[in-house]
Amino acid sequence: MDTQIYGALGILFLIFILIPITPLNASSTSTPINSNSVLVALLDSHYTELSELVEKALLLQTLEEAVSKHNITIFAPVNEALDKHLDPDFKRFLLEPGNLKLLQNLLLFHVIPFRVGSDHWPGSGFAHYETLCSEEEDNRLQLTGESSGEKVVGGLAKLTRPDDVVRHDGLIHGIERLLVPKLVQEEFNRRRSLTSISAVLPEGAPVVDPRANRLKKPAPVPAGAPPALPVYDALAPGPSLAPAPAPGPGGVHRHFDGESQVKDFIQTLLHYGGYNELADILVNLTALATEMGKLVSEGYVLTVLAPNDEAMAKLTTDQLSDPGAPEQIMYYHLIPEYQTEESMYNSVRRFGKVSYDTLRLPHKVVAEEADGSVKFGSGEESAYLFDPDIYTDGRISVQGIDGVLFPVEEKPKPAGDVVDVAPPAKVVVKQKRGRLLEVACSVLGALGKDSQFTSCY
Repeated sequence: MDTQIYGALGILFLIFILIPITPLNASSTSTPINSNSVLVALLDSHYTELSELVEKALLLQTLEEAVSKHNITIFAPVNEALDKHLDPDFKRFLLEPGNLKLLQNLLLFHVIPFRVGSDHWPGSGFAHYETLCSEEEDNRLQLTGESSGEKVVGGLAKLTRPDDVVRHDGLIHGIERLLVPKLVQEEFNRRRSLTSISAVLPEGAPVVDPRANRLKKPAPVPAGAPPALPVYDALAPGPSLAPAPAPGPGGVHRHFDGESQVKDFIQTLLHYGGYNELADILVNLTALATEMGKLVSEGYVLTVLAPNDEAMAKLTTDQLSDPGAPEQIMYYHLIPEYQTEESMYNSVRRFGKVSYDTLRLPHKVVAEEADGSVKFGSGEESAYLFDPDIYTDGRISVQGIDGVLFPVEEKPKPAGDVVDVAPPAKVVVKQKRGRLLEVACSVLGALGKDSQFTSCY
């Protein structure tokens, strides 16, 4: 019995010695890649842009497994196609961390698990080959042979370097451009058009309980019922705080880059078209652009009522020739509040007429609702909000109008008019009662002190 036990132990000992121990994390199916492999040749080739993308997409292990099973054919875009001729937005889209799967499918779309040399290319027709792309819709690549002798890949890219790199496990063809699968292109277009972002449902303004002065849930209000709060309590602090409270003006720190913002809105006026005269006045004829930049840098907000070129062309030489006239005209079109087309229209719809302060003190510009728009001024000197929200960045708002505004006191009067001056009215002073008696008593008192009429009072 002991002999059998010792014999079994000896056999087990020989088995452990003779059989090599394989680590648990080692793969039994992996095959080392030869230094003469087509993958090594790709990494050392002049297709540096493609090699860099392959490394960023973490595809080396996938390609090694494919090479260990069969030959492959790689269609490599030249460096110019990936560096200079590729859309920067599309390249940035591919290199985003969340789009790694899309980048992998795009690169694997350039790899065929077959050996297709230039001598095996379709002569005058076309042939479809499956790629390593995981998407079933974009899994087939078309190789076409033109009658002129040119070889085309995917119907778009011409073969510029046939059989550029040839190895025992595959080969590389150079092509003139990048091949983009349909699914990757659709995803890029969808992201660029923002169709994936869902719209935010509008919500009503919060309702305040007048007794506790706190927010409460909106309750159904019958038609014609008076509002819960007086109109002055319902007013907001003012659009000067929109969209966020700004640091107070006059501080030692310049909280905003006002010069850049003014420069941006002037460039926006030029690109928008029809406001070249206003931009010329702000930059060349006056120093208002610099002054506005300093104001915004200190924390102020501005709304510019911008007359278009047609309105500016109606200004006469006399209106612009006086010293400081362009500045005074522009000051009357600058409102020290941040107003948008929506906020101004809501104000005039709610309150009828609204007066806005201007930088030309003490004059104000009056706005009212007219024909579904906002009308500034009155009479012939009025102007309508013509191009709303040309530029809005939270600090500067530009609203295009179709006329030049003047204060009411300074409306230009037509020449030749005679102003009738009314004669001053006579002022009749009404005598006080008892004045005659007082004078008579004074005379009698002067004539005789001992008279009985001395004391009249």
